Amino acid sequence: MKMLVVFVILVHVSQHASAVVLYEGDHFLLPCEFPTFELDNPTVVWSRYDLSPSTVHQRQKEGDELKNQNQLYRDRTSMRTDALETGDLSLNLTKLQLSDSGTYTCSVTSAIWREKRVTEVQLQVKERFPSWAKALLILLVLLVVVLLVTGVLLVHFRQYFMSVYQVEVDSGAESVLLPCKTTVCLPGDIKVEWRDRDNWEVHVYPNGSDQPEKQHQFFRGRTEMKRNLLKPGDLSLTLKYPTDEDTGTFTCTVYNREGNILMKKQVELKVQVCQVEVEEGVESVQLPFRTTGDLPEDTTVWWTDSYRLVHKYQDGSDQPEEQDQFYRGRTEMKRNLLETGDLSLTLKKPKVRDTGRYGCRVYDMEKNLLRGKIVLLQVKDRIQDTDQTVDIRNRSSSTDPTPLMADQSV
Repeated sequence: MKMLVVFVILVHVSQHASAVVLYEGDHFLLPCEFPTFELDNPTVVWSRYDLSPSTVHQRQKEGDELKNQNQLYRDRTSMRTDALETGDLSLNLTKLQLSDSGTYTCSVTSAIWREKRVTEVQLQVKERFPSWAKALLILLVLLVVVLLVTGVLLVHFRQYFMSVYQVEVDSGAESVLLPCKTTVCLPGDIKVEWRDRDNWEVHVYPNGSDQPEKQHQFFRGRTEMKRNLLKPGDLSLTLKYPTDEDTGTFTCTVYNREGNILMKKQVELKVQVCQVEVEEGVESVQLPFRTTGDLPEDTTVWWTDSYRLVHKYQDGSDQPEEQDQFYRGRTEMKRNLLETGDLSLTLKKPKVRDTGRYGCRVYDMEKNLLRGKIVLLQVKDRIQDTDQTVDIRNRSSSTDPTPLMADQSV
């Protein structure tokens, strides 16, 4: 009996999942991209945490390291030989089996950087309907109709059925509210803790006051809770200038003085990826990224496409000798960018071949990630002559982006 494969890819920056049908014995490419060429001695690990050992495939600078690989995947996995040099960390899985169903996690570590879970891919392998079951297709169609109607009702009333609250916001919005309210009277000596999907401390509020020194630097200066929040029972968190890097599940936990959990609620945040569209022939196009103006002087700013270094800013100046030849002389960043927080990149003379995914990463001297943003650029064929500079920001946002003040965040 032949089998069919259905997989669903869950990507942090997208609110839509995709599904593809494959057959037994075929192969599947699990996608993952990350600028590992920026890291010192990086290691990439594909894992399934429901297995023991959990390692599906591991690759280091010296090559594949498979001594801890789960035997279910022996001789069935491979990665590109230049994966760490290009940032294409996709995993090729061959001869698919029913036991391959599960969630695959792509993680990146380096000598001075803790584990970063980059991508999760959920794969489900199922049997195909036997040929004699074709007569049941009519009943299946009717069932699908019923499920679609039920799905519409569930979407309409999702807040009544779902335990995880969902919030969607456009990239470029000034702020987003992560709701967490309770009607229960809470004692005055509680501790309120917000954490993100990577268990980073987003905001800590013990004994009636904020403690910004305990939160992760990625969120420092970007969060706010209401004063006297215990009186109305509103533990909601305001996250300023959210980007696609913030997409994921945030957890609000309330502890008493003894450290026991009094309440826990989750909020799933989805931030639209910034999209920029321009016609070929314009003088330049801007890839927008505005954040706080309190970045340290030793900050390094990297703009990259899927494979190349587009622009680098380090030690207070641009580093044109390090950027890829393809972009040399075509990029520009504003002066005093660390003071203003405007990390936008101007790309001159954009061509159709410049269409693609651009990422900006901001690191401190220890190579800790401080900020990040993804911009999708589409350059269309030239329709008519034009001689002007186009500055297109997040097309999905109705917010008019303006230069940020020093106390504003990503």
